[in-house]
Amino acid sequence: MTIAIALLAALTTLAAAAPKAEAPRKRVRELGIAVGRLPPGKLNAITDVHGVRVGHRTISAGNARTGVTAVFPHEGDVWEEKVPAAVSVLNGNGEMTGSHWIATQGALEVPIVLTNTMSVGAAMDGVVRWMLAKHPGIGVTEDVVIPTVAECDDSTLNDARGLHVSSADVAMALDAAAGGPVAEGAVGAGTGMMSFDFKAGIGTASRVLGADEGGWTVGVLVNANMARREELTVAGVPVGRKLTDLMPKEHQEGSIIVVIATDAPLDHLKLSRVASRAALGLARTGATSRHGSGDLFIAFSTGNRIPRSAPEGLVRLTVVSDDRIDPLFEAAQEAVEEAILNALTAATTTVGRDGNTAYAIPLDRLKRLVRR
Repeated sequence: MTIAIALLAALTTLAAAAPKAEAPRKRVRELGIAVGRLPPGKLNAITDVHGVRVGHRTISAGNARTGVTAVFPHEGDVWEEKVPAAVSVLNGNGEMTGSHWIATQGALEVPIVLTNTMSVGAAMDGVVRWMLAKHPGIGVTEDVVIPTVAECDDSTLNDARGLHVSSADVAMALDAAAGGPVAEGAVGAGTGMMSFDFKAGIGTASRVLGADEGGWTVGVLVNANMARREELTVAGVPVGRKLTDLMPKEHQEGSIIVVIATDAPLDHLKLSRVASRAALGLARTGATSRHGSGDLFIAFSTGNRIPRSAPEGLVRLTVVSDDRIDPLFEAAQEAVEEAILNALTAATTTVGRDGNTAYAIPLDRLKRLVRR
């Protein structure tokens, strides 16, 4: 009996000392925290814009905490059917390849790929190889391909010098792209990303305008990797000033990539205006754009298709008038804000390179702070 009691006491002590399992993660809206006035779409994701597809390839082994995320603008072949697009830069300490060509022709003709900073070359190679396999005419009877690859620095959690992303990983993300719910947090390109000194990464959200405002949908996907703890603001509440523990050993001065999709028929000029509004959504979370930030935004519209070859030599576009554009601006700002917060609340605590740890934001404490 004495041995049994001693054994029970030992097991109780070990159970008490063991780390507690992390509570199930939730999206910010599931915490009862509403962002903005406009309603989200059915999935509250970029895939609420019909035809948009997202794929991830997560690399988490050894000291690698990185990956790839791919976004397709529609269900067809974007090389043959381009979509109007535009880019906007808040702070340019980052890279989005192909952005000059998007700004010049006003269209997107390849899937958008997100990854870490030092894997941009591998990601470009992966996109080129994937596109060559799909289109034998590229580089022969058709134009050469210029990939659109955007990056954030995940080197606090990821062994960036290991160059863990390969062209095969990019192909896996591209092949995995699908509609429906989008995985968030520490997945794909967001695997090693941090925001507000918490674990973050991929986040998504959407807004649907009322019939009187056009009835269009705006969807957003972010790779969030920016800002300092004291800046964090949720639904107008400066919660970062109260959540002062669970700090990482190293602060990561990073960036954010924002992808905005809409089915509203817009041209390059109006999309550049929509893309620029991502900066206001970022500001609503309290984040500031620092000298070391790469805050890069891209927006595209599925409301028009631009064929690679137009038999008549003409392409006709329908474009929302200026007096109907304001709700789209508002929708983009709200969706960017909520996508960033979803990246935080969905992410799980991650131990990475050299034991560096990014802690998940504590959801119960966050909910209490906002309610107060």
